Amino acid sequence: MVNRLSLSSACFGAVLLVSGSAPLSAPLLAQGAGAPRQPAPVGVMATRGDSQAVKSPVTPRRAFLYSLAIPGAGQAALGRHFWGGAFFLTEGLSLALVYRTAEELRLARQFRADTVPETYQLDATGQPVLGGDGRPVVATPFVSRYSAARVRARRTHYEDWLAVLVFNHLIAGADAYVAAQLWDLPARVGVRAAPDGRPALAASVNFR
Repeated sequence: MVNRLSLSSACFGAVLLVSGSAPLSAPLLAQGAGAPRQPAPVGVMATRGDSQAVKSPVTPRRAFLYSLAIPGAGQAALGRHFWGGAFFLTEGLSLALVYRTAEELRLARQFRADTVPETYQLDATGQPVLGGDGRPVVATPFVSRYSAARVRARRTHYEDWLAVLVFNHLIAGADAYVAAQLWDLPARVGVRAAPDGRPALAASVNFR
């Protein structure tokens, strides 16, 4: 009777090993059916079936498109609220500075050729001398501070903030894409027992 039970237990363990439904270690098979079960190693890595069950809330392509359109949207969909807020705040500041530098560039172009009279010509009585058009004659004109060099500087500021705005969209999209790709990374890192019995850190990364 005991031999039949031992043979049945061995056959049942072999079937489980072949099917892959319950991986058993060699010491557990040697103990037989009546021996107490050994505790499983702490923090065993997830199997392939378990890791596939951990899916990203959005696909990597959709996360990229979300953050490319609105920086931070893809991060928010993935639950990365800190980085989503950081990208969204950068977007708001960049838009405000793009608007401000665009307005300054417009003013510099508009008043580049303007001059402001500083003093007028006066006669012996101290009255302003009138010209042929009936207007006072300007003695010392004041050239506008919006020179050609200032216009170029304002244009450079505007283009720089435009570049920051575009870069923020691209880096936010790339960050969301990578985060969605590595969404199941924590499920693939764990501690398992080494052959000599000591705990060992094991990691498995699968890039889709």
